[in-house]
Amino acid sequence: MPEVSRFYGIIIRLYHRDHPPTHFHAIYAEHEALVEIETGLVNEGYLPKKALELVNEWRVLRLAELRDDWRRAEQELPLLPIPPLE
Repeated sequence: MPEVSRFYGIIIRLYHRDHPPTHFHAIYAEHEALVEIETGLVNEGYLPKKALELVNEWRVLRLAELRDDWRRAEQELPLLPIPPLE
């Protein structure tokens, strides 16, 4: 699963040809959540509150890049790195 970003110990990954709704995988320590790109809702899994807040802050800032990488993943194209939250 390609890693597209990493910040504050959080790893963001997308699967090629993954299932709808559009989402990414956010991994923090032993926790993993599937976060919807458009809404920031956790579709599956769990992240601690502060980690989820950081993920959603990053998601809002990088929405266009996430949408683009989702389209690339659907087409099995290489994913582009997305800048971390700073």
